Amino acid sequence: MLVRLYDKNPNERELRKVVDALDKGGVIIYPTDSVYAFGCRLNSVEGAERIATLCGKGEQTLSVICSSISEASEYVRIDNAQFKVLKRNTPGPFTFIMNASGAIPNRLLAKRKTVGIRIPDSPIARAIIEAVGSPLYTASVKDPDSIVEYTTDPELIWERYADKVDVVVSAGYGSATPTTIVDLTDREPEIIREGAGELL
Repeated sequence: MLVRLYDKNPNERELRKVVDALDKGGVIIYPTDSVYAFGCRLNSVEGAERIATLCGKGEQTLSVICSSISEASEYVRIDNAQFKVLKRNTPGPFTFIMNASGAIPNRLLAKRKTVGIRIPDSPIARAIIEAVGSPLYTASVKDPDSIVEYTTDPELIWERYADKVDVVVSAGYGSATPTTIVDLTDREPEIIREGAGELL
């Protein structure tokens, strides 16, 4: 299903279609403030397995997309120094590697102790999370042939993944630049990958 949502006043009926798919354990593709991404409910192990298959990853980094720092604090341990970094840089195009709390399903964590936390500056992404009432397990849509259009144009994303996901959310062209990845598990933030965000 192709669903069109817009940053200003996302249509409630269309948003409901996305939420219904997620509530049934489905996988969606949706816009963020960087690239389009796969997503499923955090408690959907089947959805997470489908995303891992779609991404072609074995030991993929677990990323969780939240609507706020307050929500993120339920799933990762945040001390005062980390809070200040998050406060300065979110919402924004960052993935922060942090120590997971016990709220992350063990089957998703496997033997990992860390997760990537995203709080995007995307009204649509945040509207979806708030409507679902929980964070999403997420991974970037990447094109194996490096054809940028297939990761930025929602119509082409739909063409490619229509039979592999439950919903593609079309919100106009996305970015081809991924997030900046920052490791917050040590005393000082460490940039693992330079991306769309400039760390403050």
